[in-house]
Amino acid sequence: MKITLVAVGKIKEKFFSDAIAEYSKRLSRYCRLEVIQVADEKIPDRAGEAEENKVKNQEGERILAHLKEGAYVVALAIEGEALSSRQLAKKIESLGISGQSQIIFIIGGSLGLSPKVLARADYQLSFSAMTFPHPLMRVILLEQIYRSYRIIAGEPYHK
Repeated sequence: MKITLVAVGKIKEKFFSDAIAEYSKRLSRYCRLEVIQVADEKIPDRAGEAEENKVKNQEGERILAHLKEGAYVVALAIEGEALSSRQLAKKIESLGISGQSQIIFIIGGSLGLSPKVLARADYQLSFSAMTFPHPLMRVILLEQIYRSYRIIAGEPYHK
């Protein structure tokens, strides 16, 4: 299976880049991983709702350009469904069994995802009602995908 992560913004901190590289290496045993970074928009100081919507829509268009026809799209959204690690593993496994060859996970920018991106998503996943820094969310997501594959394979992984 191919797993693609489409995320808004660049990683600036080396420790986040190192963690992403580590989980990418670990995941190579289980799937083909692609990480795509799309540019984020500068948010004007004291931006109003219209300006914020414009930013989300511009970032959304960049995200949508990377979504392949036939891929199963998972948008990370606070409003989404919260799953345990075992439930996420079961979801990934059932998608593979049903013949799905690509899952695309989306992490939006600091303002969230545009309505068009959310409408395109096949599923909305929430990791928490809390807000996390986007680089850290990439690490958490990749760790959970790795954990999912370990669970699917029946391999030990700390609980």
